[in-house]
Amino acid sequence: MSKVFVTGIGAIAAIGNDVHSIFESLKEGRTGIDKMHRLQSIHAERLPVGEVKMTNDALKEDLGLNKETDYSRTLLLALKAAKEAVVDSGIQPTKTIKTGLISASSVAGMDLTETVAKDYFEGNTIDTSIVKKHPCGNSTRFLAQYFEVNGFVSTISTACSSSANAIMLGARMIKHGKLDRVIVGGADALTKFTLNGFDSLRILDSEKTRAFDDSRTGLNLGEGAGFLVLESERLVEQEGKKTYCEVVGYANANDAFHQTASSPEGNGAFYAMRDALQVAGVKETEVDYINVHGTGTENNDLSEGVAMKRLFQEALPPFSSTKPFTGHTLAAAASIEGVISCLTLEHQLIFPNLNFKTPIQELEIVPVTALQKVKGIKTILSNSFGFGGNCSSILFQKN
Repeated sequence: MSKVFVTGIGAIAAIGNDVHSIFESLKEGRTGIDKMHRLQSIHAERLPVGEVKMTNDALKEDLGLNKETDYSRTLLLALKAAKEAVVDSGIQPTKTIKTGLISASSVAGMDLTETVAKDYFEGNTIDTSIVKKHPCGNSTRFLAQYFEVNGFVSTISTACSSSANAIMLGARMIKHGKLDRVIVGGADALTKFTLNGFDSLRILDSEKTRAFDDSRTGLNLGEGAGFLVLESERLVEQEGKKTYCEVVGYANANDAFHQTASSPEGNGAFYAMRDALQVAGVKETEVDYINVHGTGTENNDLSEGVAMKRLFQEALPPFSSTKPFTGHTLAAAASIEGVISCLTLEHQLIFPNLNFKTPIQELEIVPVTALQKVKGIKTILSNSFGFGGNCSSILFQKN
């Protein structure tokens, strides 16, 4: 079975419009969480979010798209990040290499659908063709055509673990010889639907999120996209490609404890982390850092912390949540954090868990709270969990 390497990365988030600017924000401890500016909401003054600073028109201009055409914001964010990853990897369309695309989303074209709904309820003429651009697969299809992908094309939507499962599926297909190369990742835009939906669950914080802090009361929603180019060992050697790291392990689990909550025992998270290590053949003591899911909700952080203590016991490695930088970007979270994991390995830097002050009483564990330059970071575990008990972990290793 082939080894799987990351040869290209791309991202856009509240802290930057590309990988370089995101890296600079992470180094400087600069959060992207702020008041809403683009999204029009009655909650604008109450709920801070992580908005991408580029407007849709600016994204279209940057990408060379027709400004008169309606594209969902999710599609624009996806194309922005995927294009950066493809350029970074230096790949070109070819029929001789089995190339795939696996894209993830949960919000999809909801922003366009909301404009149609508004016109409908106000009695205005509506363009129903826009609704056809709502499905998650619409942006996947556009990306596949744009990059002339000639092999496998698929969309994954498993809530906030979506892009972790996209990375996992892509890695598995390369490992088993089904594909030589695959573009994987995810994107989600901020919409009224998601903002109001999460607010109805009472898990949004009116202040900046405090992941793994005893005073945590909820998450801040964000938007963005992250994509990685995965390639087989044969291609890497044949083309002399640079690599960021190897995808050595992955696993997903579903404890089906509750529609929106994780189990008190952290079963889903525990099984996903444990199995990812087993797939990689890596011992718990060999993990150098965990990029935790760390949403800042009372349930998630406690459940994830319990799972980490179960698995690692007294040898818990350094960990931090980067969501206080970007906000919780839903289906894009795992791929953005996958890009951040690549940056951690490349630069040997652990980025801080912003806004942390007091350990959770039931756990008494402390995340990394300041930028750390650490030599010898080789193995990173990245966690992403979703509604319904969907838990996924990816293991990245510096080669």
